Amino acid sequence: MTNEELESLCAKTGALAREVGQWILQQVGAVDAAQIEIKDLNSLVSFVDKTAESRILSAVSAFLPDSHFIAEESAPDAKEDAENYFWIVDPLDGTTNFLHQIPFFSVSIALYYRGEILLGVVYEPSRDELFYSWRGAAGCFLNGAPVRVSGRERFSEGLLATGFPYYNFSNMRHYLHLLEDLMQSVRGLRRLGSAALDLAYTACGRFDGFFEYSLSAWDVAAGAFLVQQAGGKVSDFGGGENYLFGRSIIAAAPNAHAVLREKIGYHFEML
Repeated sequence: MTNEELESLCAKTGALAREVGQWILQQVGAVDAAQIEIKDLNSLVSFVDKTAESRILSAVSAFLPDSHFIAEESAPDAKEDAENYFWIVDPLDGTTNFLHQIPFFSVSIALYYRGEILLGVVYEPSRDELFYSWRGAAGCFLNGAPVRVSGRERFSEGLLATGFPYYNFSNMRHYLHLLEDLMQSVRGLRRLGSAALDLAYTACGRFDGFFEYSLSAWDVAAGAFLVQQAGGKVSDFGGGENYLFGRSIIAAAPNAHAVLREKIGYHFEML
């Protein structure tokens, strides 16, 4: 696929994310408790998630015929290591925020092919902010304007984002020790409830870095790509490249990434 084709496809995907995201915004406060399903411990889903995903998958199938899907509310329709294009979709990242009418949730869409992300889009309906990029683009963009990761040189002046474990508590001791360390090392920590948006905010320099474990590919695919396109570095907790399917991620400005990787490696006994 040429750079021009990817740019055009990214524009279509961004318009789709905005359309679906605005529909989601109209549903805030409209979901009855009886309409909420519990998938797993502290993992909720509503008709909004399912309808949004259905709309996205239908549209991207038309954008790119014969493509496949890795999506939160649907089982993968093929193996991700196959010679196919895959749309990696989280139709509503931050469902708990949405259901509690907290305005921090997003639509996340990425295109994956042969081990690489080709484009990434994250849309925040509450602020009408569209973050996007495609492979070959000159950087990362927010509503048409170029953005970069934070340029702060002092780790101590940084603001970090993370996600608290909500179902896998096997690493809780390591995680709490890490938080204790970081609370004394940076300006602040935030847990806002949408990994895709945390990553988008890292890409545009609002956060200096983001880290979390027990995430799925649809949580991080688009946002991690945005961070890379904005000049940041992304890895798994071990410093390797298995952040998409390996269920741990560090995404940050280069200087912050180095310090975060060292601290996480120490507390999670990976050094």
